[in-house]
Amino acid sequence: MTDQTYQPTLSQLRAFVAIAEYRHFGTAAARLSVSQPTLSQALAALEHGLGLQLIERSTRRVLVTAAGMRLLPQAIATLEAADRFVASAAGDGLGGTLRLGIIPTVAPYVLPALLPELRTRVPALVPQVIEDRTARLLDGLRTGVLDVALLALPTEMSGVVEISLYTEEFVLVTPRGHELAGRTDIAPAALDALPLLLLDEGHCLRDQTLELCRTSDVHPAGVGDTRAASLATVVQCVAGGLGVTLIPEMAVAAETARGTLETARFAAPAPGRTLGLAFRASTARTEDYTQLAEIIRDIGPAAEGVTTEGSSGAVRDT
Repeated sequence: MTDQTYQPTLSQLRAFVAIAEYRHFGTAAARLSVSQPTLSQALAALEHGLGLQLIERSTRRVLVTAAGMRLLPQAIATLEAADRFVASAAGDGLGGTLRLGIIPTVAPYVLPALLPELRTRVPALVPQVIEDRTARLLDGLRTGVLDVALLALPTEMSGVVEISLYTEEFVLVTPRGHELAGRTDIAPAALDALPLLLLDEGHCLRDQTLELCRTSDVHPAGVGDTRAASLATVVQCVAGGLGVTLIPEMAVAAETARGTLETARFAAPAPGRTLGLAFRASTARTEDYTQLAEIIRDIGPAAEGVTTEGSSGAVRDT
């Protein structure tokens, strides 16, 4: 039974959240810069004060109990509110550590401009960049491993606020001399029977490409025969004559600069994706993340086929 007079400390809550996030005492202790005995003592004190078992630990794995899963979102919200309180008292605004998740089909094309801009405009901010696939980023948001994520919208995840940033078109990349190269009026039907190269499973760009094929009732050849973990590898396979691929507009300049590739563009309305920021609705840092969104818009790719979303009506709570 919970002692109604018991008040958990922030250190105890941080220990619980870190263990729940990483499911490993050693990793959690390292991330909090404390010893494992200190971490274990903090968790034990929290569980004793609450009269509940939050973490189930065996020699082989660490599990979050049903009570732990129920209380975890509230623990995360409490820590976020405390962090925001300290930042507000210091007048820092967007400052301190920011754990930013970002998908691989965005990171190489946004970070070279974003990180220097953040150093200039918010020098108190210490970004930690975590590049990963969409599902893992969303899981990181849910469990508190990440503060905010830059990815394709909508996330279709409850308890998440989304801020739209860009809408960009998909561009067909072909080997030099391909019959579609240079065209600006192709329809999705042009993909039918083409050898289409895709990223590996788990990448949202792969899913978006397959969804385009499904909704357009086209059946490319060889889908899945060649798969890669990065756009750079996919494009190299195209240059080597293995097929064609779709890449987002922001990647075109960088990935086709070698001169052995050509592109083709879709007639309007061209297929594409919307990119944005996602963060927990429970966070106390909504204003900070809105400021971050404006910075990202300001340095956004000014390429053909990329439209920067306005701030009006751009926030969605899912």
